Amino acid sequence: MNTMPLNTRQEAAVMLDCQALSRVYSEGPQELTVLDQLNLQVRAGERVAIVGSSGSGKTTLLNLLGGLDRPSEGSVTIAGEPLAGLNETALGNFRNRYIGFVYQFHHLLAEFSAVENAALPLIIRGQSKKMAEQRAMQILERVGMTPRANHRPGELSGGERQRVAIARALVTDPNLVLMDEPTGNLDQTTAATILALMDELAKESACAFVIVTHDVGLAAHQDRVLKLDAGKLIEQAPAL
Repeated sequence: MNTMPLNTRQEAAVMLDCQALSRVYSEGPQELTVLDQLNLQVRAGERVAIVGSSGSGKTTLLNLLGGLDRPSEGSVTIAGEPLAGLNETALGNFRNRYIGFVYQFHHLLAEFSAVENAALPLIIRGQSKKMAEQRAMQILERVGMTPRANHRPGELSGGERQRVAIARALVTDPNLVLMDEPTGNLDQTTAATILALMDELAKESACAFVIVTHDVGLAAHQDRVLKLDAGKLIEQAPAL
């Protein structure tokens, strides 16, 4: 299900632009090319799924898109800002302002409650704890986690922890959300709730999504499906 007509998506501003992106790792005397002159554009409000076999470089690509790793060659530009021009401090501030991350393994802080984890990006930004947690509670409600808001990660199921991680990614109203298997630990009903929330955000706030997944149903729900193969992205059949 597309959130906006094709012609509208084509006219929307480019939120993410990758040009000739390469990542090469040195393994002793040999070099391993994971990404090879890869190009990708994602427009505001667009949702793009990236599929591919294990070891094809999907997580490497997400790390480059989010500025968690630097490319061997090529460029990543988000909201008109080239990441290559930012030092580590500026890059951290940029991520906090523009990018939301949902990792496959949550990365929640064990000593903090669900609402504290979800509010953390806003607190890092400088908001008061009270205001940050008020906003976090709004997002936790949308992912069905209000009753568990004061529980710590160790008291939550895998699916509940994933919902908190999704709330944390969305709490700052980012321009771009990067997701690594976001529904992998969710039951069918909760996964459908998350998909509906993504639809709303893409439509209401023009947030762009890049989603790495093995879930065929999740991929088919997005506006475009790209397959990562031999270091390059190949367009798949349009989502229905």
